Amino acid sequence: MSKSITIDINEKWCKGCDICVDVCPKDVLVMENFVAKVVDLDSCTGCMLCEQLCPDFAIVVNKSEKKTKSA
Repeated sequence: MSKSITIDINEKWCKGCDICVDVCPKDVLVMENFVAKVVDLDSCTGCMLCEQLCPDFAIVVNKSEKKTKSA
C-alpha cells in the first residue's frame, strides 16, 4: 500500500499570512495573489505542519492508504 495525499485550501478563509509556505519543509506551497497554492504535491510528506499552524483553518491535509495491485 502507498499513501495518497491531497491538500485542500479554502481560498475564502486564507488571509495570505504565508505561515504555511514558511513552515513547509518540502516547498509544496507558494503564495499566489495572497492565497496559498499547492505547487508540488508529489513532494508532500504529509507532516501536516501547514494545517496545524494555519491560524485561519484554511488548509486540510488528507491522507489515505492506497491499495496497489500485486503481481
